[in-house]
Formats: sequence, structure tokens, C-alpha cells
Amino acid sequence: MSHKIALSFEDGVTRFITCGTGETVADAAYRSGINVPFDCRDGACGTCKSHCESGAYDKGDYIEDALGEDEAAEGYVLTCQMRPKSDCVVKIAATSAMCKAGASTFSARLSRLERLSPTTLSFALKMEAGGELSFLPGQYANLGLPGTREVRAYSFSSLPRDGEVEFLVRNIPGGRMSSFLAERAKVGDALSFTAPMGSFYLRPVTRPLLFLAGGTGLAPFLAMLDLLARDGLNVPAHLAYGVTADADLVLVDKLEAFAARLEGFTFSTVVADGASTHPRKGYVTHHLEPEHLNGGDVDTYLCGPPVMVDAVRHHFQAAGVTPAAFHTEKFSPGAEAKAA
Repeated sequence: MSHKIALSFEDGVTRFITCGTGETVADAAYRSGINVPFDCRDGACGTCKSHCESGAYDKGDYIEDALGEDEAAEGYVLTCQMRPKSDCVVKIAATSAMCKAGASTFSARLSRLERLSPTTLSFALKMEAGGELSFLPGQYANLGLPGTREVRAYSFSSLPRDGEVEFLVRNIPGGRMSSFLAERAKVGDALSFTAPMGSFYLRPVTRPLLFLAGGTGLAPFLAMLDLLARDGLNVPAHLAYGVTADADLVLVDKLEAFAARLEGFTFSTVVADGASTHPRKGYVTHHLEPEHLNGGDVDTYLCGPPVMVDAVRHHFQAAGVTPAAFHTEKFSPGAEAKAA
């Protein structure tokens, strides 16, 4: 039986490889043309030390100078010895460029385009024949603007289904990509993107979850909820979704569907505009309940503009709460994509 291994590099690039029965991760990577760091291949030098974030595996044979007991207990592995027993996510202590493992570029066609509100667009891309896409829910793609060399970074807002993936985009007046989508794009148009990118993704679920979304920062959480709806949820999870104005509040029906399907999942919506008639006004931090923070025993994921990320950090500090894990993704609407 083979297993899918996600190699997550320091620069945010992720590459997926297939590891055969009894095969080490290092051997599988090299078979796939990815030069992960190693030296001795005997578990003696520690050069290939990496961190396995999820999955089951046989640690193999090594000496303590290469990998200490405490490190092994924390999930560190030697890829020259690690033999997976399930799908795994492994963080490699090197950049993708060093390992000759750049992200893949995919050809696709626009299969759906919808204006959800005056401020928000949703679209889907259908992969061209032969394109096989894998990513961790929460990651993003660098989407090319047709006819230019410009790219924009957008988080996947769904898992792949039949070669199709979805995105959620803010419609920015004068924005190059959003103007193209809102004014000129049509179903069937060819687009290309590079993926998967980013270190913001759902880790193994071992404690309650708190998701904090600002505006179209909702997108990665939709992909995460897609995965949880598929695989099940056995801990409480709450999503606080904040927007600037009433018109920015979209896809609430989809969140309601997830809440109906996922026992233990709840969500709240918040509008910052003081003139709004929404029942919850202000910022998401104004409407967090003690049970959402769980005394700090909670894995927190936050995706929103920089000012929101900084405000949430300050809120936690003022409240004297330190989440067990705190994963963030800052974005600036309309900004160029991060370098691959």
C-alpha cells in the first residue's frame, strides 16, 4: 500500500509525493526528483531531521546523537529512516529551491463565476485533462492574470472535486484581477495557477478549534470545514466571521449547512459598521465567549488583514490567554502574490 506524503518547505511551497510500502520518505522524495537534505542515509548524522506534523510512521533505526528521545517524542523524524504507515505531513528544514522542488503550475478553465455581493466574487476552476492537484486545506494558489505576468494569491475555498476547485475574492474597484473577473471573464476562459503554497493549513485536530475570519479570509476556513465535514469532527469548533459592512457578509448559507452537518461546530457573524442592523456589531474579539477560548486549551486559526491579526494578538494578551497553537495568515486585498 502506498501513502501520500505532503512535504512542506520553509518558503511555503508544498509538494506531494507517493511513498511505497517500506520505502523511506527520503528515497520516495529522490525518486520524485526532490532533493531533501541528507548525508549519511544511515540515521547517524541528523542532516535530514524534519518534523512530522501528522500521520503514523515507523521511526526506523538511528543513533541518539542524530535524533534525541525528546525530539522523537515531539514528532521529529529522520527522513532517511522514516517509513510511513499512513498519509503524512512532513516539514522539511530547507527551502523548496534548495531541494529543487518548486511548486507546480496547472492549466485550468473558468467553470463558474458568481457575484455574491457588490464586494465579493466566487469562482471555480476546472483542471485541464492530466492535471492532478493536491493541497492542504488552508493553502493558497498564485493565480496568473491573463495577458500579463502578474499573479495574485487566493486561498482555496473548497477541496478538489472532480478536478474542480473554488475561490473567494474581494471585488476591489480598480483591482487588476477582480476587475478582470467582474467585467471581462467568462466561463471557459483559460487560466493558470501555481500551487500549493503557504504554511497556513489545518493541523491534526486534537483539541477544540477557534477559527477567526476577516472578510474573504473566510476562504481557507471553507476548505477546512469541507475536510472536517468529510472526515468528521470530534471536538468543539467555533468560527467567528467578521466583515466591514453588511454587503461583505456572504456564504452564510454554506456555514449554516456545515453547522447542520457537523455536530459541535458553531459560528457567529459580526459587522464592524456601527450603522449596520446586524445583531452583532464591532469586531470579532468583542463577541468571543469564554467557551470559545477554553482557557487557552484551543487551537486558533486566524486569516484576515494585518490590522485584524494584530488586534487579535493584543486581545489575547490583554485577556491573559495563550492559545495552545496560534496559526495566522495575513493578507492585503489586491496585493501581488507572495514570491514562490
